Amino acid sequence: MWAWALLPISLTIWATAGIWVVYAMSVANGSVNVTEGFPYISTCGSYPPQSCIFGQVLNVGALLVVWICIIRFQQIRDYGCHSHVNSVGLAMGFLCALGTSMVGNFQQSNQVETHLTGAFLAFVIGIVYFWIQTYLTYRVKPRHGGCWIGVVRFMLTVSATASFILIIAFVIKEMKSAAAVCEWILAMIIFILFGLFCIDFWHLQGHFFHVKKRSLAIPNEVQASTVTLGL
Repeated sequence: MWAWALLPISLTIWATAGIWVVYAMSVANGSVNVTEGFPYISTCGSYPPQSCIFGQVLNVGALLVVWICIIRFQQIRDYGCHSHVNSVGLAMGFLCALGTSMVGNFQQSNQVETHLTGAFLAFVIGIVYFWIQTYLTYRVKPRHGGCWIGVVRFMLTVSATASFILIIAFVIKEMKSAAAVCEWILAMIIFILFGLFCIDFWHLQGHFFHVKKRSLAIPNEVQASTVTLGL
């Protein structure tokens, strides 16, 4: 069902548009001064009223990330890949979503330690998640999108990793504007990587949630029942 491809596309559009709206608002109301240097994403979202929009954008984005990661996890399992790497990838995806929500809810100007922890989970763990997805792309058959999907996912993940390394290097050298530019580039790459799942989700026929009753150790008792709810 092609409609499932709209889920990762929606995340990419929502997150990209959201943070650039926050940037535009922060510049317009003077919360940041671009003549003094290019601002970090978090700096743009630190002050009201754009901080409210920033938090809502990232909270909704985190919810979409969780949904996408669950579907991708199950899709890989349904293709016969029961590797523990897939389970680790799901956990990394959840942590990435948690970090995204933390970044939005704990602004840099209020809770810098919690904010930085969230940024670490969102960016670093997010990069780890996509390295795992790159590995699974070559591991799982069928590989939707042909031979190019693995190459594109690999190149984007390499670019994300390089961007993060540059952020660290520029921060150490106190080149804040350059570090901020790399942060924006890293965020855009991660959004694109999530959006790339539309190629894989295009081939989904449906998505179901299974609820199983616990079997009871009582003679002649019904052992289990399964209810399938179409989502």
